Amino acid sequence: MIQPLAYIHPEAKIAQNVVIEPFAIIHKDVEIAEGTWIGSHAVINEGARIGRNCKIYPGAVISSTPQDLKFNNEYTRTYIGDNTTIREYATISRGTEEHWKTEIGSDCLVMAYAHVAHDCRIGNHCLIINNVQMGGHVHMGDWAIIGGSSSVHQWVKIGAHAMISGGSLVRKDVPPFTKAAREPLSYTGINSIGLRRRGFENDKINQIQEIYRYIYMRGLNNADALTQIELELPPSDERDEIVNFIRTSERGIMKGPSTSSAERE
Repeated sequence: MIQPLAYIHPEAKIAQNVVIEPFAIIHKDVEIAEGTWIGSHAVINEGARIGRNCKIYPGAVISSTPQDLKFNNEYTRTYIGDNTTIREYATISRGTEEHWKTEIGSDCLVMAYAHVAHDCRIGNHCLIINNVQMGGHVHMGDWAIIGGSSSVHQWVKIGAHAMISGGSLVRKDVPPFTKAAREPLSYTGINSIGLRRRGFENDKINQIQEIYRYIYMRGLNNADALTQIELELPPSDERDEIVNFIRTSERGIMKGPSTSSAERE
């Protein structure tokens, strides 16, 4: 299923049923698993490890050299999980010695013209919409969504199930289960629609909402809010995930809502 006009380096490891369209370029030290489709003019560079049943659309560039002045040609890799789609002209850089790899999980969609920089770690089931520009070392939890034309500062962490509005400038960490919008980026509620679609019961959603009332609507600093949450609210996986995310945030979390937004909550 490899077209004769495609270039495949003899050291690349390609599964038997991979489809590679004309004018695609596959460099050495590349591994592509079963069922994956590589579109015309896609470029798969050294160090790429692409999972099963992926789709790499025309013009996409995977595992390119990091755009990092500290990069010294160290040996690093890029991992793409199973069933992930990379759309047209998206670019994904390989890692540097900070982490040695860039990772995108399974069942993700990286839309056209998006950029995922070196050492990023993207979870499973994530959506990176058209023209998102992501700096190095960004962490993105499972099921998170970044709206189109957003820019994400390096080292930012985005929690699981978070949803960031299109056109956002993401300078601070975005805690799990939240919605983020406005400028500067602010908490606008929890991602209740997304959580319901993923099978969260109403009691669990209400508990998550109550946790964020402590954090954003009671006038407490983060340390006091986390202490009260642990003392007053019942333990759960979601509670611990939120508390640990905020407690370990190095950049600080996004600001709270405006007064009018808080009243609506």
